[in-house]
Amino acid sequence: MKNALRYVQIVLWSFLGVRTRADHAIDLQRARPVPLLLVAISLAALFVVGLVSLAGLAVRSLS
Repeated sequence: MKNALRYVQIVLWSFLGVRTRADHAIDLQRARPVPLLLVAISLAALFVVGLVSLAGLAVRSLS
């Protein structure tokens, strides 16, 4: 569980782009690529679904 939260933290920091290069390099050395990729794709999909839902609510409220 702790590992999964670490992967989520790595991906979220990468999305925001506020990590230092040294911290980013350390994270990439410790993390396995496949779980990291799966977490990144899942979080990106959740972000897109959230935006589409928000847009749908906005359009519905204007109608």
